[in-house]
Amino acid sequence: MAEFTADIVWERGAQDFLKGRYSRRHLMRFDGGAEVAGSSSPHSVPLPMSDAAAVDPEEAFVASLASCHMLWFLAIAAKRKFCVDRYTDGAVGIMAKNAQGKVAMTVVTLRPEVAFSGEYLPTREQLDQLHHEAHEECFIANSVRTDVRCEPVYGNA
Repeated sequence: MAEFTADIVWERGAQDFLKGRYSRRHLMRFDGGAEVAGSSSPHSVPLPMSDAAAVDPEEAFVASLASCHMLWFLAIAAKRKFCVDRYTDGAVGIMAKNAQGKVAMTVVTLRPEVAFSGEYLPTREQLDQLHHEAHEECFIANSVRTDVRCEPVYGNA
């Protein structure tokens, strides 16, 4: 068993909290020392009460799924002796009502694009298998009810 932590810090200051006129900007502090500005999404709470430059929970959710998939993909590719030079992902999450009528992140689509080098390059079928295995192993994808899809962008494979 492993434990993971995040400290979330928000302070009201002189803002009019009871009238809803307060900033949703806060600080997310992680165990390794990284600090990230957080906020509600401007889609949920209008500007200026939200901070569009900060990371909102929905973006963090999408990023955690994409990051987990990528890390598993890299580990599996290395094990199979495929040399990955670059991995990018334009992941997108969709908020909509779920089957219970609640607003939820219903679909996250990963769109990884991977560049390889070396003598041993994966076939399209092998690349699909790498993504499938990464998805199956991803701790975050295994933890959520969201439909997580992987639609790779094929370049030099």
